[in-house]
Amino acid sequence: MNLANDDFELFGLPRRFALDRGELESRRRALQAEVHPDRFAGADAASRRAAMQSAVRVNEAYARLGDPLKRAAYLCQLGGTPVRAEDNTAMPLDFLRQQMAWRESLDDAGSRDEVDAVARELAHERRLAYDRLAGAIDERRDFAAAAEQVRALMFIERFAADVDDRLVALEG
Repeated sequence: MNLANDDFELFGLPRRFALDRGELESRRRALQAEVHPDRFAGADAASRRAAMQSAVRVNEAYARLGDPLKRAAYLCQLGGTPVRAEDNTAMPLDFLRQQMAWRESLDDAGSRDEVDAVARELAHERRLAYDRLAGAIDERRDFAAAAEQVRALMFIERFAADVDDRLVALEG
């Protein structure tokens, strides 16, 4: 196993946003079986350390590839356009207006049905955003557009967590 390979090479997968979750999981199990530290319990210290490093590398790669947003950000980085979410929060005006409208709708929602309506609209927009992201990466290889879409999805995911918190609060 070459630990210097990118995550996709490590897992023997194409550099694509769309991944087969079953195949990813199958490859994770195979790689873990190959490098699991228990297999090297009787080996010398260097072999045990190498096995531990390999297992950690497989786990990190799996976590990145298994999460669609992390996978997209990683693909953008590999494509030469880092997302830079920490210092690039500029978003299109229409998206910011939509964010404000969602926030106001959630703030004004007084019942479970009203919060559910916000959640449904958000789920719909989330699906569309992920579709746009997949198109930008897999079809057009437009990593600048993909990076912008990743940043938008980060906002959407944070707001989705707020919606979930509100639903929990209404239940309790």
